[in-house]
Amino acid sequence: MARETKVKNPADLPVDEKLKNLYSLQKVLSRIDEIRTIRGELPLEVQDLSDEIEGLTMRISKLEEEANGLRIAVNKWKEEKIQAQSVIDRNKEKIENVSNSREYDNLQKEVEYQELEIQLRDKRIREAAAKKQEIDDAIARYAADIEERKAELVVKKEELDEIIMENKVEEDKLRDESKELEEKIEPRLLTAYKRIRKSCRNGLGIVSVDRDSCGGCFAKIPPQRQLDVRLHKKVIVCEYCGRILIDPELAGIKVAKPQVEEDKKGRRKKATAKTAKKKEEA
Repeated sequence: MARETKVKNPADLPVDEKLKNLYSLQKVLSRIDEIRTIRGELPLEVQDLSDEIEGLTMRISKLEEEANGLRIAVNKWKEEKIQAQSVIDRNKEKIENVSNSREYDNLQKEVEYQELEIQLRDKRIREAAAKKQEIDDAIARYAADIEERKAELVVKKEELDEIIMENKVEEDKLRDESKELEEKIEPRLLTAYKRIRKSCRNGLGIVSVDRDSCGGCFAKIPPQRQLDVRLHKKVIVCEYCGRILIDPELAGIKVAKPQVEEDKKGRRKKATAKTAKKKEEA
């Protein structure tokens, strides 16, 4: 009978193991960030170009609607001109057969009014033609811009696809690894870590204590707090930046010994050598 492997509850793990898992996750996510950095601004540039093309297309569509509205208006004004001219022709025929001056004046005023209406329609038609020309020119400019952006978009997409393909295998592997590590971390701690990581510019949510300072904000860590970090009894965060702190040895980081200590050791050796030499001479 096969043995059942019991998965440990992440909350029951000792603090040092929790921190190790969290630091391992940090390294994986940092590598993913590096890959994204290699892509640079290309994804944003591709998105911006796509949005710009969409915006220009919408502008052309609105201009075409406006041009269509002008065509409808011009046709209406032309019909109104024909109707006005028809009224003028009828009234001129009537003027020849008027019986009194009052009727003549009324017909003459109507002719003049219709002539003014024709002039007004002619003016509106000329203005519409000028506006239509402006719209056609704008559409032509936008269409040329779209073609230019499309050509640029093709180049950018090819560059981006090439970079993605180069790092796809590694990135997929890192993502799988990060998911496995997240399953080993207590949800509450993982949520806190992600919140801290998101708020930090360099994406480091957990850092080691380096030369008595926080590895994230470089603020001095009090001796007692450093001791708490080394004891691994609880999760300690930096009082200044809020990052989770980890002991360098636990993180597998080699800590260089301070130069002062090395100088002291060197002086002790020299002093011992001098003392021994004096004794020999005596």
